[in-house]
Amino acid sequence: MTTNDVLFTTLATQDNNQLGQITLNRPKALNSLSTEMCRAILSQLEAWEADDSIKAVIIHGAGEKGFCAGGDVRALNTAKQNHDATGQDGEIVNGAYEFFTSEYAMDAKLHAFNKPVVVWGDGIVMGGGMGVFRAGSHRIVCETTKFAMPEVTIGLFPDATGSWFLQRYPADTGLFMGLTGVVGNAEDAIFTNVANYQASSGDFEKLLEALTQADWASASASQFSSKNSLSDDKTVQVNQPLHDIASKAISQFCKVSKSKAEFAPSQLAQTWQPISELMNVGGLADIDAILQSDDKLIAWFERYDVAYANNDFLTRAIANYRHGCPVTVCLTHAIYQNVKAWSLADILDMETTIALHCVNNPDFSEGVRALLIDKDKSPNWSRTLAECLTQEGQAYIQSHFKTVC
Repeated sequence: MTTNDVLFTTLATQDNNQLGQITLNRPKALNSLSTEMCRAILSQLEAWEADDSIKAVIIHGAGEKGFCAGGDVRALNTAKQNHDATGQDGEIVNGAYEFFTSEYAMDAKLHAFNKPVVVWGDGIVMGGGMGVFRAGSHRIVCETTKFAMPEVTIGLFPDATGSWFLQRYPADTGLFMGLTGVVGNAEDAIFTNVANYQASSGDFEKLLEALTQADWASASASQFSSKNSLSDDKTVQVNQPLHDIASKAISQFCKVSKSKAEFAPSQLAQTWQPISELMNVGGLADIDAILQSDDKLIAWFERYDVAYANNDFLTRAIANYRHGCPVTVCLTHAIYQNVKAWSLADILDMETTIALHCVNNPDFSEGVRALLIDKDKSPNWSRTLAECLTQEGQAYIQSHFKTVC
């Protein structure tokens, strides 16, 4: 990477303290994350955590299109193609382990950071970008926000802590969002607790002004409270007064800023009941039988006075599902059912293993080819869902959970 792919600056506060600012600076690539960017962010976070003059960290993306579209899957796919050309069957794709472990270590540090992490999620917030965004303590969305875990379209799975945060959407809507990769809006982000604040997309500089004018000096460096760490038996010490100061400043800013923008209503708030019932109708085969039939979907949603055929959110979701990777669908469903009580640390270990298998296996390259390279949007997936649900297919799905390094 060049040193400009991620920028680190500090902002002076009115009381002679500092705020750290991280700018994801690859706007032409929708600020997608590379290994080097993740490592640099992790290193800087560690330095700022130890610096008492740094009171909070702010993360945003450069350019007008969005915060972050995820990991650099083009680079991963190139590594996969080079790997295949050398005939190294069964070996880990060179660079894949480094990327995923770096990304997940960065996510883990953000979750455990003992000071406020303010994330500005305007525009596109997807995939690995969701991992960064959801790790923030103060998560701001705008009227422009489009968030999703769209891995079903490229043969990966909802990673970068997606296995953890999708569990925390209400009424099993996280499973629906993971299976379909459908895009949510700002009100959906509030509904699912992806975000906890809303503001006008043009007010980022005013957010910085509000934070630099906050009374950070009133927080004692010795006033700590505990919160759950990434493992079940540990806690981390958090400066709660700093979090309270950040909350007050952001709340006051957003009260004014939000009123300047027009936010579309939450699509999930209107459809969560039939979605929840659908996600609990039985096993994956039962869910699929309904998702594959327009007649069944129309009947299903009409029971709740939801006009499926005229609902763009639902029809886009189902189109994604039907066109998506069956292996991803099976992995997403299996993970969601099996890790409900897992710690985030254990989930990240599992995600590393599954991600390496996905990159090694054929669907990832085919998905990237169809969506991003040839752009024909006609992937030839390695298996149908019916084949995934056979005994042999289930053995293949379970093989993704076997440690490879």
